[in-house]
Amino acid sequence: MSSDPLSLTLSALADPTRRAIVARLASGEATVSELAEPFDMSFPAVSKHLKVLERAGLVEQGRMAQFRPRKLRPDPLRDLAAWLEDYRRYWDDRLDNLDAYLKTIQTKGDA
Repeated sequence: MSSDPLSLTLSALADPTRRAIVARLASGEATVSELAEPFDMSFPAVSKHLKVLERAGLVEQGRMAQFRPRKLRPDPLRDLAAWLEDYRRYWDDRLDNLDAYLKTIQTKGDA
């Protein structure tokens, strides 16, 4: 498995359970128990998912008395969004070119 940050982020987000955990953490910190609630899986299974998210830098463990709430770290998501933005611009340009081409074909067909 690659260790570059973007690959780690994409790999971590490839799993629907981890995406659901990230979505839940977007609304605030949560304990492992709170994160495990909506899933039909054991705490160790949820902990494994959290370790993958932590390795990717998406989640960090806090410390509040005896609790260890997890919270979302936005930096890897920001980096992913910036990488995707280049491709969004590419496809916007391609679609604009296709639109212009279709209009010229349509105009020639109407003449």
